[in-house]
Amino acid sequence: MYEGRLRPDQLKEKSQRGQSGQGWPSHNRMRDYRDMHWHMTDEEIAYTGKELHSLWIAETFDLHGDAIVAFIGPCDVSLENMVDQADVQRGVGIKAASMLHFICEHFDDSLEQAILRQRLLVCLTSEILRQQQPDLKLDRRGDDLFVGDRKLSVSIATASPVSTLIHLGLNIDPTGAPVAAVGLEELGLQATQIAPEVMQAYVTEMESCVAARSKVRGVP
Repeated sequence: MYEGRLRPDQLKEKSQRGQSGQGWPSHNRMRDYRDMHWHMTDEEIAYTGKELHSLWIAETFDLHGDAIVAFIGPCDVSLENMVDQADVQRGVGIKAASMLHFICEHFDDSLEQAILRQRLLVCLTSEILRQQQPDLKLDRRGDDLFVGDRKLSVSIATASPVSTLIHLGLNIDPTGAPVAAVGLEELGLQATQIAPEVMQAYVTEMESCVAARSKVRGVP
C-alpha cells in the first residue's frame, strides 16, 4: 500500500516507530501533500464504471476530500455504465483482462476544469512512462495514449452533484479489448512502480496550482 497524508490511526502507528520513520520501507513512506490525498491499494478491484461516482473514494478507502487513488483489476464496462456517450452511440464498451486504474475526485463543479485536469493526468502519465522506458514510441491523442496504432489507455472526466471525477485506466493485459490494444506487461513496465509516481506527480501539480493562485495580485 502506498499513501499520502496520514489518518489518525496511522499517525499513532508512525509515532510509535519514531520521528525518523525507521521501519517504513523507503518507497512506502507516508507523505503529506497539503490538501489532497493519494492512495494505492494492494487489493484487486474490478472496474465496471459504477465506481465512478461521488464519494466512492471516501466510502471505499476512508479518504475524505480531494483525492486520487489507484488499484489493479479487470475492466468490464457495459454500455449502460458508460459515461462517454460517443462510445455508447458506437456500441463500444470497455474491456480488458487487467488494468491499472486511477480514480480522482475534486470537490468543485467545473467540468471544463475536470477535463483539463484529466489531460494533465494523462500528460504526466505519458512523461513517467517515457522516463521509465526512453525508447517507448508513445503518442497522446487527446485524453488517450497509443503505442503505434494500439491503444494503451482509456479515460473519462465527468461531474456529480457534489464533485468532478476522472478515471484513467492503463492496460496491463488488454485481452478482451474491443479495439487494437497494448498493455504495460508487453512493454516491460511495472504498474506498481508507475502508480505512486503518477499520483505524486499529479498531487504536486495540484499543490503547485494552489500556490500559484495565491501569490498573484489582481490587475485592472
